[in-house]
Order: sequence, then C-alpha cells, then structure tokens
Amino acid sequence: MNSLIAQIEKAQPFFEKLSRNKYLRAIKDGFTASMPVILFSSLFMLVANLPEVFGYHWSEATKAWIMKPYSYTMGIVGLLVASNTSKALTDSFNGDLPNKYKLNSNSISMGAISGFLILSVGQIENGFATEFMGTSGLITSFVAAILTVHIYKFFVTREIIITMPEEVPPNISQAFADIAPFAATISVTLLVDFVIRSTFGTSFAEWLISIFQPLFTASDGYLGLAIIAGAMSFFWFIGIHGPSIVRPATSAVEYLNIDINIQTHLAGGRATKLLTDPARAFVMTLGGTGATLVVPYLFMFFSKSKRNKAVGKATFIPSTFAVNEPILFGAPIILNPVFFIPFILAPIINIWIFKIFVEFLGMTAFIFVLPWTIPGPIGIPIAAGFHPLSFVLALVLIVVDALIYLPFFKVYDNQVYEDELAAETNKDENKAIDVQEENTVPNTPEISDDVVPTTNIVLDDKKHVLVLCAGGGTSGLLSNALNKASEKYDAPLEATAGSYGSHNDILKDYDLVVLAPQVASNYETIKKDTDKLGIKLIKTKGQEYISLTNDPEKAMDFVLDKF
Repeated sequence: MNSLIAQIEKAQPFFEKLSRNKYLRAIKDGFTASMPVILFSSLFMLVANLPEVFGYHWSEATKAWIMKPYSYTMGIVGLLVASNTSKALTDSFNGDLPNKYKLNSNSISMGAISGFLILSVGQIENGFATEFMGTSGLITSFVAAILTVHIYKFFVTREIIITMPEEVPPNISQAFADIAPFAATISVTLLVDFVIRSTFGTSFAEWLISIFQPLFTASDGYLGLAIIAGAMSFFWFIGIHGPSIVRPATSAVEYLNIDINIQTHLAGGRATKLLTDPARAFVMTLGGTGATLVVPYLFMFFSKSKRNKAVGKATFIPSTFAVNEPILFGAPIILNPVFFIPFILAPIINIWIFKIFVEFLGMTAFIFVLPWTIPGPIGIPIAAGFHPLSFVLALVLIVVDALIYLPFFKVYDNQVYEDELAAETNKDENKAIDVQEENTVPNTPEISDDVVPTTNIVLDDKKHVLVLCAGGGTSGLLSNALNKASEKYDAPLEATAGSYGSHNDILKDYDLVVLAPQVASNYETIKKDTDKLGIKLIKTKGQEYISLTNDPEKAMDFVLDKF
C-alpha cells in the first residue's frame, strides 16, 4: 500500500496542474457565484410543495404566487451561470494580459448573456420560449461564456477595436472599444444558431443535450456513479480538492436531473434521477468528501490512543456539518495509506445503496436542493420530501460507513497507540536521567530570543486578513480563531473567510491572504494578482492549518509574523 501511495504522490503535480485549469476553475466559480440564487429559489420550492407531505394543499393561485420567485431565479439560472462563468474566465485571462489588453468583464458578461439567449431561446408569438434558460441550458451557458471570452480576447489583443481620441473620457472610449467584439459575439452565436436550426430543426441548447444524453444516462448507472464518487475522493486523498476537478463536468447533469425530478414530482410521478446535487452532498460525500461523517465519532468513542481521541473531539462538530478538513488533515486521512481503501470505497457504496433504494425499493429520488452544510442524516429526508424510506436510507448509510471505516480505523489507532506507549517509555527514561543530572549540574534556565508573546507584538495600523478555501467553510475555522485572538489581545487585526474564485473583486481590500490546504495548489495563480497589489500571500499545509484553527494565539503569532 505504501508503494501505491508513493506512485500516487508522483502524479500529484499533474493533478494539481489540472485543478488550476482556467476553464475548469471558471465553470466551478460560475456555479459558486450562482449558488445563492439556487439555494434561495429552492426555499420557495420547499414552501410550495413540502406542506403536501403533511396533507396541506395551497390553492392553485397561492401556489403559483409562491412559485413565481422560483421561476425567475432557478428558471433563468443558465443565463446567470453564463454571466458568472464568463466573468470568472475573464478575470483569469486578465491575470496574464498586459494592462493595455485587459478585457472588460462587464461587456463580456453582457455578450455571454446575449449569446446564451441566441443559442438557447426559441421564438414564439408575442415573446420567446424559456425552457432552456434554466438548468436545461447549463451546458450551453458554458459554451456561450467561453466562446464570448475568446472572441473578446481575439479582438482586443489584436487591437481590432474602435479607438477614440485621448480627449474622450475613458468610460466612453471603453464603450466604443467593446462594440466590435460584442458585435462579433452576436454574429458568431447567431450563425451557430442558424446552422443548427437549419440542419437539425432545433435550438443549439436542445441539440447539445441530445449529444450528451448517453453520458447523462451513463452517469446514473453503477459504473458512472462509482467513477464520479471515486474520482472526487481520489483527488482529495492526494491533497487536491476533488470537487473542483469533478464537479465542472457533472454540475450541469446534477441540476438538469434535479429539475427533471421536480417536474416529475409536480406532475404526480416518482422522481428517479439519481445524480443530483443533494445526492452528491448528502450521500456520496456524507459528512464531507470520503463520506467521513462517522470517522470523528469512531476516533472519539473507540480510540485507545489519547491523540486520536482528542482529534475526534476536536473535529466531530465541523464534520457533522460537512466541513471535514479538520479530520482529513488532523487524523490525518489525506495521503495516509491506512485510509486509502475506505476513503475511496465508502462514497461508492453509499451511492450504490441509494440507487438500490430508488430503483428496487421504490424510494423517491431527491427533489429539493438544500445547503450542503446541513447534516446529511437531516438533509436526506428533507431533500426526498420526507419519503418514509429516506429515514431508513440515512440510518443504513451511517451504519455501512461505520462498518467500512472501523477495521481500518482500528489498524491506525493501534499504530498511534503503540507510538504513544513508546514515547511514554522514552519520556520516563529521560526523566530518570534528568533527575540524576539535577543532582550534579546547577540549574541554569535558558531564555529563547525566538519566542515572542502575542501580547507584545504591535502593529502600526489595522491589518485585514483574507482566508480562502474551496467553499468558505474551512476558511471560517481559521478566520474565527484569528478574530478570537484579536479580540482577546485587542490587536488591530480583522480576518474574513472566503471561497477561492469569489475573491477577485475583494482582494484589494486585504493586506494578507492565507490559502487553506485544499486551494494551496493555486498559489502561483493568485500570486500574480497579490504581487500586483502589494499583498502578502501564504499557503498552509494540512496539519499546520488544523493546529492553527485550534490555537487562536498560535494563529495570531503565525499571521503577525508575516507582517
């Protein structure tokens, strides 16, 4: 197993490079920026339909009124993702372009929206059809965003733009400079729309879905689900945020399937699409990538090792809410050969059990999108509309995951316990030697010049620290520790948690950026921006990061040392 891990580590640079791919990051960031809309709109879906589970039915007029916000948020999510993805990709490209060739993200966003509508929307009398403006048009939104950015880059970097005299205000000059690339975007997308409609008699969005349909179908099969679940865990195991690589390829399917499930449910049928956002959040990654919900509890209640028991006590709360980096890096599980098999296997078994419940036992698949931080055993019944079997599923997954992890946990706990016993033996022997030396050597206490108490460190002015992780959960642990220490010592320092990808617009407001371990591979990418702004940037390693989150004073010293 150790040799296998060594081989995996050799491939780590390749996967880190893959995780930094501009297009994968832009798609992920486009979704991340759209998540508030998706989650907020889902609340209206819950309010409109969940009471029916308990026998209460809204009037048709009231239900239509409640559903209106859903239609005009989730119903146009494709349009929103096109805009956000194009902006994220523009920011990425601008990091490599000289100032004279910087792309206008606002104009590109409008171009991507317009291009998306041309490729997705069909004309009807007195208006236009909106069926592909929502989740059905997500793949097209990626195409429109990427195409628009490349058209703008082609025109701007080759200076194929309308230039104005220097006397003209910059904002007016920019408006004229954007005319040519915007016109080209509309022309290209209109041409693509014409060719597809003339050839296949349908919109580009519908044609694209038909092309990918075999993959959509395969993603709900045992093999497809296993590859998706296993890949996320595999990448995380080698220290790279797995969802950042896998989800750009699966997000469109997840939200298309949840929309199909919703429509089936509203029509009185049973939802059966398996690969959805709730299935990923509450089944595949129950308690976090690797399905680690049960792991801190095993550490806390079944450890012989004092260290492991302490790790369990310190990590069970965040893991319960799907923030599992503390246990991943604190145990550690990441790159720990003992946990390789259960970390990959548990998510696969979980999603297969879910498939059995839906296809053979008659449980409804998930019909509601919920925040990923809701504990899985609670999220599963709610997302399934409180179907009776959903409660059984939640219990079965917990038991199965515990059985999968238990034997490997025992092996690891025995290793740590034996190390602790050996350390205690050495400590006792050294203590005996020290006692003998004390009788012959005078006491001369040593004072280290390297240790500086937090309370003695003085900042010239207030400093702002931005902690970035993949989803904003792990970064909150360190920012909270920093703010706690800042309040205790009345230090002029304020920390903020954020998610990588949504940092571009706020970067200038901070003096120091700290990268959590799962986004540390993006160090070179973000360093281009921080260097231009004169901002300090540091990346952290797994156990180092976790130790900082658990020790506010140590976290404060760590940060102040950078100033």
